[in-house]
Amino acid sequence: MLFKLSTDKTVSAAAAALQVAVQANHFGVMQVHNLKETMTKKGVEFIPECLIFEVCQPQQAKKVLEQDMSISTALPCRISIYEEEGKTVLATLKPTTLLAMFNVPQLEVVARDVENTIVKIMKEAASN
Repeated sequence: MLFKLSTDKTVSAAAAALQVAVQANHFGVMQVHNLKETMTKKGVEFIPECLIFEVCQPQQAKKVLEQDMSISTALPCRISIYEEEGKTVLATLKPTTLLAMFNVPQLEVVARDVENTIVKIMKEAASN
């Protein structure tokens, strides 16, 4: 259900590399949520760095949404970059697992393609 990997990069270095990898793989970053910053603005002390990237490949999203608009509740795909036990971690919920909850088997190939690309993006960001 969860794919995660660690890197020796800082959160900010991994985030910069993720931006490049997302674009190189024909996805787009729709939004980046900085949890530490948001919580601080709300008066909540939150120490670890955590960035949540919302990423999308519009043609793939269109295929999914044309089959079942309720799947919009699981879009866009998210990739988190956070600190855990002194390491930087990149993590995502697998699109194949998320899509399986909607019981639309004809979209399994789309989910697998998206998942493979997201894993590739994460590996590129962690290593480059």
